[in-house]
Amino acid sequence: MTPMLFGPASRQLFGLFHAAERQNGLAVVICAPLGQEAVRSHRFFRVLADRLARSGTSTLRFDYYGSGDSPGDDTDGDLEGWRRDICIAHEELQRRTGARRIVWLGARLGAALAVMAAKSGRCDPSRLVLWDPIIDGARYLDALRFGHVDALERSFCVPDPAWRRRLAHDNDAFVDELFGFGMSPMLRQQLRALEPRTLQLTALHETVVLADPEDQAAEQWVRAEASRHMPVEFSPFQHPLIWTSDPHPNNAMVPTEALQRLLAEVHE
Repeated sequence: MTPMLFGPASRQLFGLFHAAERQNGLAVVICAPLGQEAVRSHRFFRVLADRLARSGTSTLRFDYYGSGDSPGDDTDGDLEGWRRDICIAHEELQRRTGARRIVWLGARLGAALAVMAAKSGRCDPSRLVLWDPIIDGARYLDALRFGHVDALERSFCVPDPAWRRRLAHDNDAFVDELFGFGMSPMLRQQLRALEPRTLQLTALHETVVLADPEDQAAEQWVRAEASRHMPVEFSPFQHPLIWTSDPHPNNAMVPTEALQRLLAEVHE
């Protein structure tokens, strides 16, 4: 594993390159989630990248601008900039490996960003693997707001009942900081504008969507894209990983079934 800074001087990104032990012509860019979801899944993607490298697939993990160990503050991040970051990561991985095929594995908001980046035409992945994608930004923002208040209530001996009243009556309550991460007004606006119809796939590559079988919104989005003759497949996928909280005592931080499933999808 090699830590590095890459990208233009005005917008450098921190990355971790996992070089393949033996090259198989395939490489992977991991488009991670953001915020607390990135923190909770960090070890999972570290282990996944190690396993991919061991199997002959070089992998690049990276932090979007304004997140993780990349330069910038929390409030510097926005969807358009993060979309461009994925293309920068793709170009860096291609430069380092010369891989004939580069798969993008996107999780949560990172999956939506991968769709946006692929649609831009600047970079050309051979396949998209989208894990629990965020396709309704307003609903996602509300889930973060309610989860943030839940976390506050668990942290205080005497929770303030005014928190719930604010949530119920003010759509802008608890949006400046969510689970300890700042959010700019621009990003909030972009998330609220993120809808299934704004996430259009391209026919230049195959896409597989891994989501809970009860995730009707994701399944409907896949059907809508398939009706446009896009090469996309919905694949039911249940897993014990909890995106915004620590695992239950009997659950592993790196669930084996999820690890094996993603390894198989990448090498499909």
